[in-house]
Amino acid sequence: MNKLLASVRLADLTAPDFAVLAQRQPVVLLALGSQEDHGPHQPMGDFVLADEIAERIARAANEAGTPCVMAPTLPFGVADYFAPSPGGLALAPESFRRVLAELLEGLLRHGLRRIIILNAHGGNVPVVHEVTLAIKRRTGMVIPSFYLWKIARQLMERRLDGAAGRFGHGAEPLLSLNRALRADTIRDAAGAPGGGEMLGLKVRDFGTLDFEGLSVEAPVEFDTVPKPAIEAAWAAGDADLGEAVAEDLVAAAARFVAHVAAEVGKAV
Repeated sequence: MNKLLASVRLADLTAPDFAVLAQRQPVVLLALGSQEDHGPHQPMGDFVLADEIAERIARAANEAGTPCVMAPTLPFGVADYFAPSPGGLALAPESFRRVLAELLEGLLRHGLRRIIILNAHGGNVPVVHEVTLAIKRRTGMVIPSFYLWKIARQLMERRLDGAAGRFGHGAEPLLSLNRALRADTIRDAAGAPGGGEMLGLKVRDFGTLDFEGLSVEAPVEFDTVPKPAIEAAWAAGDADLGEAVAEDLVAAAARFVAHVAAEVGKAV
């Protein structure tokens, strides 16, 4: 870990501490999470998991020789399919767009050029693209987004065989990751609601109905979406798998941090 820092968390540093580190052009990680329904068995705040993994990534990167610090994790993501769920807190796309743009500008104004977004919510993806594309067009700077759960799924699939049915919202990879890192928050999955209907048609997935085997777009939200992945994942998810995937995820992200630091350094 960097000898000048007692913590990789920007929130723990004094302004003078960070001013010294900023001269070395560290990689700054900005984790984006959500507070939303993940089924009756998992905690709503996946931003807590994203925050834990972000800290592990920053530590691993520093230990490997790349100066790296994590900004405070944004706990609220873009509102999409989860409005019916009590306890969910989210931002409208236009609100999230402005928040993200201003957070990134807050880093850019101090000359920081090595920035990586650690995204942990699918609804954020199009807005993250829009905001970072605007920055690229204006400054030429590329801010990549490392989608934690998407990459965790890819890494988990490498460890499993024929387990496609286990993946989905409320299922893997978050189930095993939470079992490993937040075991005290897991509840019994019994009683997970099944799918519903709309317009006399079965709900197929988020935002879609089934009409003669075809997907038709409709305002379908999480409360009526079928959840077979939760049932498939429940019996198979385990803490050992989650810890192994977490280690794979942290290692891959730390290598990506080093790659970004090197590539941006070429352009400076």
